[in-house]
This record gives sequence, C-alpha cells and structure tokens, in this order.
Amino acid sequence: MPTFSTKRRVAFSAAQMYAVVADVERYPEFLPMCTGLTVQSRTPVADGEDLTARMNVGYKQISEAFTTSVHLRPQALQVDAKYLDGPFKRLDNRWRFIDVDGGSEVDFYITYEFKSVMLSLLVGGAFDQAFRKFSEAFEARARVVYGAPTVSV
Repeated sequence: MPTFSTKRRVAFSAAQMYAVVADVERYPEFLPMCTGLTVQSRTPVADGEDLTARMNVGYKQISEAFTTSVHLRPQALQVDAKYLDGPFKRLDNRWRFIDVDGGSEVDFYITYEFKSVMLSLLVGGAFDQAFRKFSEAFEARARVVYGAPTVSV
C-alpha cells in the first residue's frame, strides 16, 4: 500500500499553516490534481469541527471523486481525513503543525490503496507524485495568503 510521510520546516506559524490546510474549499485553486471540492456537511464537535467533503481529482483523461470525513482540531493544530467513499480501498491522511524557531514544522502523512488494480496502474504513479508535492503546494498557498515570510528557516 503506497504511503508517503514528510516533515517540512516552513517560515509560517503552525496556526497559519493549519488555517491553510483547514480551508478545504480552496484546494481546487492550488492543489495538484484537485479539480473540485464540495463540503457536504459541517458539524461542530468539542475539539473543533467535522466535515464531510467530496473531492474531484483528474489526471489526463481520468476523473474520479471520493468522499472523506475530515476532523479539524484547531487547538491541537491537527487535521485528520478518513476515507468514506470512492475509488479507494483505503485512504488515511493526517497533518500536524508544531511551532519551531522561525516558523513551524509541518508533518504530513498519507496512505492509500485503490480498489481497482487497473486504476492503480493508470494513475497510481501520478497520485504518488502529487502527494509528494502537497506540502510544497500548501507552503506556496501560505505565501499567497500571508505574503512572503520575514524569517527564513
């Protein structure tokens, strides 16, 4: 099962990076392969908010959509997504944000498995490459939202 994990130091605060990742409606504007995203429901919970979101992804002539349950935890600076429906057998994604000198550390983890071997063969490599660029895409989005950082890491 493909898994990707990275820890990346960025020159934005943990709260700023959390806010960029938690703003799921904006993903189609900057996230690789994301062609659309709809939040189907929002439910306040004790430690944050639970969303049900449907993301459309595209690669060349292939277009798929999947639904996830997203748990936003602003006090803990954590975002967790669990697979609900779509072309995957399994999809788990988590983000953790920790303040460090000069910015924050962004901890990103994703593991997934397609239901169809054929789909895995057709787009698995592209998904793998896209997931590897996610942290960079969110850092670039933070630059758009907050401007150039004044401190480099």
